[in-house]
Parts: sequence; C-alpha cells; structure tokens
Amino acid sequence: MDFKEFQLDSRIEAAIRTAGFTAPTPVQVQTIGRVMQGQDLIGLAQTGTGKTAAYVLPLLHRLLQSKNRKNRALILAPTRELAEQIHQDIQTLGRRTGLKSLTLYGGAAIGPQIQALKKGVDIVVACPGRLIDHINRGNMDFSGLETLVLDEADQMLDMGFIPDIRRILKKIPRGRQSLMFSATMRKEIRLLADEVLHKPAFVQVGEPAAADTVSHTHFPVSQNQKTSLLLKILKDTRIASVLIFTRTKHRAKRLSEALERAGYGAASLQGNLSQNRRQAALNGFKSGKYQILVATDIASRGIDVSGVSHVVNYDVPATAEAYIHRIGRTGRAEHTGSAFNLVTNEDRQVLKSIDRVVGSLIERRTFADFDYAVSAPGAKTPSKPQKQTRRPGSGFHKSR
Repeated sequence: MDFKEFQLDSRIEAAIRTAGFTAPTPVQVQTIGRVMQGQDLIGLAQTGTGKTAAYVLPLLHRLLQSKNRKNRALILAPTRELAEQIHQDIQTLGRRTGLKSLTLYGGAAIGPQIQALKKGVDIVVACPGRLIDHINRGNMDFSGLETLVLDEADQMLDMGFIPDIRRILKKIPRGRQSLMFSATMRKEIRLLADEVLHKPAFVQVGEPAAADTVSHTHFPVSQNQKTSLLLKILKDTRIASVLIFTRTKHRAKRLSEALERAGYGAASLQGNLSQNRRQAALNGFKSGKYQILVATDIASRGIDVSGVSHVVNYDVPATAEAYIHRIGRTGRAEHTGSAFNLVTNEDRQVLKSIDRVVGSLIERRTFADFDYAVSAPGAKTPSKPQKQTRRPGSGFHKSR
C-alpha cells in the first residue's frame, strides 16, 4: 500500500516524501482512514509501530479542511519527552501546512507558554499537570476543540494522571472526535475508554510480545553487586549504544556517575534534571556523544532512538508488559538487539511472567571469572575500559 491511497492533502503528501516515508506501517494502514473520516478510535500498539504518525497525519488533514480557530486539537502525553517527540513529528509532517503546535509541560517557563496560547495555535500537546495549571489560570479556550488524543494511556494510568484527565474532560466539548492509544489494554484503560470514546473503532497491531529480533539473557546477581557485574558485562561485550533502566531517579543518577568514572560516555535521563539537561542527555545519546543512557521508566517515555544495540534492565520491571515496552527500544527497523537483565531472588515471580510472554525459558548466565561472593563494592574506581575486541558474549558461562 502507498500513502497516496489515503488521499491526504497534497501538502502533507509532500512532507511524507521529504521525511523519507515509503509505505505505511500496519497501524497506519488501519488507523489513518478511520481518523480522516472522523471516527473515534482506540489503538493497541507497541512502541516503534508508527502510531504517532498514524494519528498525526489524518489529524493534520482534518484541520486543513476546517475553519481557522484556536486550540482545535489537544494531545495528552504522560511525559515531557513524549510531548516533545509528538511536537517534532507534527512539525516534520505539517511543515508545509502552516498549522502551529505548542507543547505544555512542567519544568519549563510558563510565561512563553501563556504568550503562545494568547497568539493562538492549532494543536496543543500537553502533559496533564501543566494543562490543569493553565486551565486554572484561565489561559485555555477549548470552544473550538475538534479532536482529543490520549497517547500512552497505560502510562497515564501508572503515573496517576487519570483524575487529571477526568478534570480535563469536563472542560472540553462533548461533540469532539476522540482517539486513545495504549501499549496494553487493562481493565482500567477499558473503563477510561468508555468515558472518553463514542462507538470507537478498535485497532490492534500484534499481541504484546517480545520482538523476534531481540535475544534475552538473565544474569543472576545480588543487589549490592549489580554495578560491578554490569561493568563486567560491558567490558566483555561488544556494545554500540546501550539503554539502561533503573527503578528510581536517584539510582539512575548514581549509576550514570559510576559509569562515567569507569570511562564510559554516559548520561542519565531522570526526573530531577531540568528540561534543558534532559534534552541534552537525549540528544547526546541520539548523536552518539553518549554511548550509554541510564533512564527511569517515566523519563524514558518518548525515547525514539534507532540503533540501540542493548537494553539492560539494571532493575527488572514489575510487570511483563513493562518489560516488553522497555526492550522494544532495541531490535528495531530490522536490526537485531539484546536484552540483558540483572536479576535477584526478589524478581522470581515477575521472571515467570516474562518467560511466558517471551515464549520460552530465558537463559541464565554467570561469569566464571566474577566473584559472586564479594560483598558490596568499595570505593576503588574501576580502570578505564579499553576498546573491545572480544566477540559478544565471550567470557560467559552458561548456568541453569
């Protein structure tokens, strides 16, 4: 199928060609036509499936067909990074349309946001908390709202944004088009969909499952030896670009600093950073300035980086669904990737769920030359790593 079959506005088609898109992805095939027709829709799709363009393209087309009013589309996202990614996609695909978009999120100065809202924009991409702030200040005019999009609805739920979303729903017109996208479809998401959507179409692209381009390995270790084992893994593995997940922002910061001391180009992406520093870390990772990015789940929403060779779960996530979402950052665009998990005895239950969703018992590995009996690592700084020449996986000893 070709994008021309959707009969999008010629200005959007030109932007698609400039962006280098050749053929629509499965979620785009199922979504674009329905959204262009004004239908409500709920989409179940994983990261990397092209779902942002699946709603941005028809949204831009519909806005070009209507009268020029303020705040005609509202897109809600759980994190600043995802809001910025959506905004950038709108700018790329709508560059020839003259349509304007604006991001609203905390951690950025509110004054420029207020001024931009006064001038008027077509699309508002917002995090719920900052949008509520603008509503309370009387800065928002939703009288011309035509379309509402809830992106990453499951993450909105996990972050406690559902009460804010319900408050926002009371402030916007009922006679609107509504779209909801989520990586998982839990009971709470279905209940929210019933509140937001009217007779929606349902689009699902694949079951929540691990991509077959990703290999998985568990590395058993005690909690206090995780950093030492991680350094051993990095030393003995040919790595290109590594995304490491931790459970807390403080741990992300400490681990990033430890990796820097060990000689790696590393940065952290976590909630304590200013927006400028968060963006600098993400841009540095995308450009290759940083070989390693250490992130929390919340901060990582919106990370869309090609060429990630390894995802390391320094802390195993609480659910198999979260695991699938994390490892979806590697093995993309027909590339292969590896998922390394530092697992402790406390992770036993979730590991069973992960094995089920992966479809097999994930291999456990240990190092023959790593002393697992040593207590917490001391203050000695590991030596700076040399350029790796070993084959990936060398030095590993398989165990059950």
